[in-house]
Amino acid sequence: MMMKLPCQVIVWDVLPAIRAAIAEELIRCGSTQQEAAEFLDCAPSAISQYLSGKRGYRIVFEDEIRSLIRELATDLHNGREIDLVSRICSICVKLREGDQACGSCEGDGV
Repeated sequence: MMMKLPCQVIVWDVLPAIRAAIAEELIRCGSTQQEAAEFLDCAPSAISQYLSGKRGYRIVFEDEIRSLIRELATDLHNGREIDLVSRICSICVKLREGDQACGSCEGDGV
């Protein structure tokens, strides 16, 4: 059996789960699916699939990660100027530091 590389886990599982969680939080904040799609630079159909569980591997995030996602969604919803890429990357790094999603990512220096 071939082992998944840490970057494969991130691209296929972690990032879609983060984006799905951001989409969910945006909707909770009162954003429409269209607005959420614009914030995340994706199609409204992707947001619909995130919300229905058809897209984005479902990782149950710990409170600290969930809080970072909630803060990001709130900032987006409130129109704050943010660096979305940096914020998502910082969430991913924090997640990997906690070894929540990918045990093989520990100490990879990313």
